[in-house]
Amino acid sequence: MAEDVGRGDLYARVSEAVEASAKIYAKSDGVLAGVLYVDALAKMESIYVKWFVKEGERFAKGDVIAHFSGDSHTLLRCERTILNMMLHASSIATLTRRYVDLIEPYGTKLLDTRKTRPMLRNFEKYATRIGGAVNHRMGLDDCLMLKDTHLRTIKDLDVFMADARKRIPYTAKIEIEAETFEMAKKAMDVRADIVMCDNMTPVQLREVVVYKNTNYPYIKLEASGNISLETIESYAATGVDAISTGSLIHQANWIDLSMKMD
Repeated sequence: MAEDVGRGDLYARVSEAVEASAKIYAKSDGVLAGVLYVDALAKMESIYVKWFVKEGERFAKGDVIAHFSGDSHTLLRCERTILNMMLHASSIATLTRRYVDLIEPYGTKLLDTRKTRPMLRNFEKYATRIGGAVNHRMGLDDCLMLKDTHLRTIKDLDVFMADARKRIPYTAKIEIEAETFEMAKKAMDVRADIVMCDNMTPVQLREVVVYKNTNYPYIKLEASGNISLETIESYAATGVDAISTGSLIHQANWIDLSMKMD
């Protein structure tokens, strides 16, 4: 609001405020998200909102999503911020639901990543959650993840893991990235809680799944790396526990919503 209003809405300077109402219409199909944030803004600005679609529900082109009432200056000042929050969140939730629908028959969890816009991680991960995904770690402080870049700085992984278990919180998990079967095997042998199989083909992944199920059934396997709507089902069919993809957020194309004054 501060960014948009700046030093004051010029329309309010030259017009009288009147009681007004408006509706938000869907101009394309989608999944609704952003209600939590719009409700917070509405409370701050004394706007009354009636929702016709619930958070997480699908809507179709032409549907009336919500009705707003308040004074005209307030509605017009908040219009773009309300729409931007709904568009941003709903677009992510809509794409996420498409991924979830594809892998749901396999019982595989869909995870987001830390590929988020600066200062919007909570908001964007909230949107993937509304779409049906499960949040991956929120930051560097809730899971110790050893990616290829970290592994290059570690001389002895066994020693490192023993030391890490003593230093990190008892409830924190350790996840290790692996790009080959041998590295995945090593990660399991050193008792990682989660092994991320990065940029493996479904064929390679099946080999890792068999080894894990035979030797370390309690370890979780995560597939990641350039996984798309076209390929995600083949990855879910391998038997991995979860699939993570940043595309839920950075490849979400904006849907179309519009506010019209009554």
